[in-house]
Amino acid sequence: MIDLYTAATHNGMRANIALAESGLAYRVHKVALATPLAQRGDDFLAATPYGRIPAIVDDAGPGGPISVSQSGAVMIYVAAKAPHLWPAADRERIAALQWLMFACSDTAVWNAVMNQVGLNMIPDTDGRLAEIVRRGRLLRWFGEADTQLAKTEYLSGGTCALPDYALYPVVNQRRAWVDEAGLAHLTRWADAVGARAGVKRGLAESS
Repeated sequence: MIDLYTAATHNGMRANIALAESGLAYRVHKVALATPLAQRGDDFLAATPYGRIPAIVDDAGPGGPISVSQSGAVMIYVAAKAPHLWPAADRERIAALQWLMFACSDTAVWNAVMNQVGLNMIPDTDGRLAEIVRRGRLLRWFGEADTQLAKTEYLSGGTCALPDYALYPVVNQRRAWVDEAGLAHLTRWADAVGARAGVKRGLAESS
């Protein structure tokens, strides 16, 4: 059994979606991020001493129980136990790894910056920073994904896989921007990914 520690953040959602799509047995533990770290429970702190989510503890890990944190690492670990989360073909698996990094680094990081601006955690008195992040970063990344999806059904080819589950929470939050920008291929992809039962379950469990 895998224990997942998660919260209603995009990194928590992507790990939860991967587990929901994996078919593996898991339990969800919701973490209240507003709670001081020392009060979040010994089991959580044993899994992730620095208090980061998502984190998993797998009782059936290699050599015994194992803890894994960082959303991309969690997703890759889960896919090692559920290989169908990767495309079957070698070339598509390589593409999937590339697009997974794109989703977890480029897109997710800048979306986190945008969220912090919206919460006034990063000062932006005249709105210039928000516009730079929106147009110069996120819409740029969305455009790159849209260009890819003009050629392939999913990010790495014909199979819905880890990079799709990783990118979806960010695109879902920024759907109004995607529609406004006329990114039709990304819209088509988002509709298809969002309709999956595992994606719906993962979002519901982490939200």
